[in-house]
Amino acid sequence: MDLIKGFNREKLSDDEVIFLKTFAKKCRGDILKMTTLANSGHPGGSMSSIDIYTILYGLSNVYPDDPFKKDRDRIVISHGHTSPGVYSALGNYGFFDINDAILTFRLAGYPFEGHVEKSVPGVEWDTGNLGQGLSAACGFALGSRLKNLNYNTYCVMGDGEQTKGQISEARRFAIKYRLTNLTVIIDRNGLQIGGKTSEVMPNNIKTNFEADGFFVIEINGHNLNEIYAAIKNAHEIDSPVMILANTVMGKGVSFMENNAKYHGSALKPAECAKALNELDEPNNLEELIIKREQKQKIVIKPLPAHINNIFLLEDAGNKITYARDKNIDNRSAFGNTLLDIAKNYGKKNTSNPLPFAVFDCDLEDSVKTGGFRSSFPENFFESGIEEHNTATIAGALSTDGILTFFADFGVFGIDEVYNQQRLNDINHANLKVVCTHCGIDVGEDGKTHQCIDYFGLLNSTFGFKVILPADPNQTDRVIRYISSHEGNFAVIMGRSIIPVILNDENSPLFGNNYEFRYGKMDIVKKGTDLCIIAGGNMTAQTLIAADMLLKDGISPLILNLTAPNDIDIDDLKMAAKTGFIITIEDHNVKTGIGTVIGSLLAENGISVKFRKLGATFYSSSGKSEDLYKLAGLSPKEVYSAAKKELGK
Repeated sequence: MDLIKGFNREKLSDDEVIFLKTFAKKCRGDILKMTTLANSGHPGGSMSSIDIYTILYGLSNVYPDDPFKKDRDRIVISHGHTSPGVYSALGNYGFFDINDAILTFRLAGYPFEGHVEKSVPGVEWDTGNLGQGLSAACGFALGSRLKNLNYNTYCVMGDGEQTKGQISEARRFAIKYRLTNLTVIIDRNGLQIGGKTSEVMPNNIKTNFEADGFFVIEINGHNLNEIYAAIKNAHEIDSPVMILANTVMGKGVSFMENNAKYHGSALKPAECAKALNELDEPNNLEELIIKREQKQKIVIKPLPAHINNIFLLEDAGNKITYARDKNIDNRSAFGNTLLDIAKNYGKKNTSNPLPFAVFDCDLEDSVKTGGFRSSFPENFFESGIEEHNTATIAGALSTDGILTFFADFGVFGIDEVYNQQRLNDINHANLKVVCTHCGIDVGEDGKTHQCIDYFGLLNSTFGFKVILPADPNQTDRVIRYISSHEGNFAVIMGRSIIPVILNDENSPLFGNNYEFRYGKMDIVKKGTDLCIIAGGNMTAQTLIAADMLLKDGISPLILNLTAPNDIDIDDLKMAAKTGFIITIEDHNVKTGIGTVIGSLLAENGISVKFRKLGATFYSSSGKSEDLYKLAGLSPKEVYSAAKKELGK
């Protein structure tokens, strides 16, 4: 039958209840088939959640014939291991052929992975790292407000994951920003891998949500009428709502019910046959086993790729150029440019909502986002000291039509939230991370705050692009570039004021005529005797060393490296022609730009004398220039290293 979308009716009709019960029973059979065929998976939780999925995917405003409709409801599955339940519901509602999911679940090269993936139509966010789903849902709920679209966001979660700290961060954010279109549904089956959740780690779920301000409704999670009524009521309550659904692990099969074993263990074929018989679902296991074994002969219809709704600037506005007599820090240049591009967009699009969001974690004065906040308070989100939650919210929102910036210190915006940034990368987000206070340059705050591993971490992802602007002018151009180009970017800068870099005519090198080209190195000073490659904070330091070398008759080529993830090989060949390359960086020398350049030289058969300079230990507190001396990275140490290697 055709279900009526929405939760506006007083209750489900008798015919709808009969249909939905039959539908859920079919899904339970499919859950067992796909996990048995794969000989792995999580059938128990999938079966305790399937009645929730039956209602949500059947009655919410999500559409098999248009799964990426802009005003669709967003359904985020936080306990992503219940993918068999999600796939069975979506497949049986027509988002794809359910038989494809049954036959290729957890099969290499196919989209139906062990944890929900948005390569499957109807799935909004790749999850699996428990505790992140509610943050992503907050991002989607926020998106409806910023875009002035009227849709609901649902987040389905497990009970075991509720001990995760990030969830408490997300709860507080949802209440602070009154995400009244957000409904959380928790499948409380009371079991997890280690047994009873109450014994593995006690957690009073209801009290915790209520304490943070959620309205809580408790129901029988297998009663379709109660699930429907709770969601209907949630839409009428002027606050975020949590529905606590009491369920049974393995619901529907007697020997699986309330048995923690089946949280993550598939049934053997004989057990599956017994379970299917109990469900009164057809047993075609033998036929399916043969088809799976002959998978190379099965024609799987390709699924449409998930379409992220990416917003980019077509016009990033006029460039701001700073003169040497007005030196500022890169972070201030970032703040100025951020405000400028937002104002420029607002002037040209007066009738449209501003599709910008800026996230801060109680560091607005330090990361220089205050100007944006003053001018666009409705687009600025102060998240407090909640970096994990903020990174995920910002990532999810960036996929939903909002140009999203997350500004933080490097140790918080990258080091502390690497798992969250990795998941943003997996989800092909469009997040613009701007990290200040990176490197030894942080100085007096000491080793706990000196982020010297940002590039090594983000270079371990496949999508994040790191950019190291050398001065305020280049920072301005870089921020405009990332605002008009798709993908996850991390713009890295230190704490100190950096002098404007000048060309041979004593004009700003990165001034009005300069255009940032991702991947290309900039020639800062021409030379022939050696090449020093630096980036970010270190470029200005290197120029001091270059002047010292010139006085000794040594002509150094100075290259500014801004994009260490994607280095132009022709630039490296140019550097190698000098016969000697030194790299210097305010970063762990083991995982930084020197290591990447060394690998590229070897891989491309470029023969040249090579030395890399960088941080070799965790530093201490002190002025940055003193710490550079301790680390062997001051201009004098660069000068001495060059002289020694050249034998002069």
